[in-house]
Amino acid sequence: MGEQKVETGCIRTEAHGHVFKIIIDNPAKKNAFQPQMMLQMSEAMTVLDRTEEYWVGVICAEGPDFTAGLDMPKFFGPKAEKVDIPEQNVDVFALKRRCRKPIITAVQGIVFTIGVEMMLAGDIVVAAADSRFCQMESRRGIAPLGGAHFRYLTRAGWGNAMYHLFLCDEYDAEEARRVGFVQEIVDPGHQIARAMELAELITRNAPLGIQVTKEAALKYIDAGEREAVGYIPEIKQRVFNSEDMLEGIRSFVERRAAHFKGR
Repeated sequence: MGEQKVETGCIRTEAHGHVFKIIIDNPAKKNAFQPQMMLQMSEAMTVLDRTEEYWVGVICAEGPDFTAGLDMPKFFGPKAEKVDIPEQNVDVFALKRRCRKPIITAVQGIVFTIGVEMMLAGDIVVAAADSRFCQMESRRGIAPLGGAHFRYLTRAGWGNAMYHLFLCDEYDAEEARRVGFVQEIVDPGHQIARAMELAELITRNAPLGIQVTKEAALKYIDAGEREAVGYIPEIKQRVFNSEDMLEGIRSFVERRAAHFKGR
């Protein structure tokens, strides 16, 4: 009997002159993130941040989808895998240590939950016209923990932010551009090339000037972000100790609608 192949995703990187390309590679599972991939993404972003010759980062994904979010059984439940990310690493969601270099994210197809939070943690988003976005954590009895609760607000304004965070609805690339999440929409298949083109244009400028521009701009929203990030443990405690979370996970595994009780 032959060995059974275990499907494991990974994060790959490529250097293109001053542009550092970070690639999500788990298309067999719609690029769902496994714990090891979160560590690899953090490591890649840390390399971008600390390597002098890399001036701009491009985050993209293999296959028809950017990411379906977390591979839930690997993060929650009896088969959950724990992977520790070094404290000194860049945070994938820019909640702690943030990458100093500009980051362009190219998305396509499914862009759910952490996919939205990851792109909003960057700076510029290029979306394929077939992109579909959704912040669906509350459908599973939990809540966004990667920064959506404040980055939706800073990008889209209160009404637009609460509309999508409360409905947990799916919206398209045009809506994402309307509210400010996406800066350019291109034909499917062209999003990575366009992101790389924009990155090359940025590298024609002085890297220090670009980096301090990003740093200075962040000063404007830094205090509010610190308060919002500091509240995440409270959010996590409230939802992770709830009956609704257990029901949400069960409904996901059993592929049925959840029946929440508000406790």
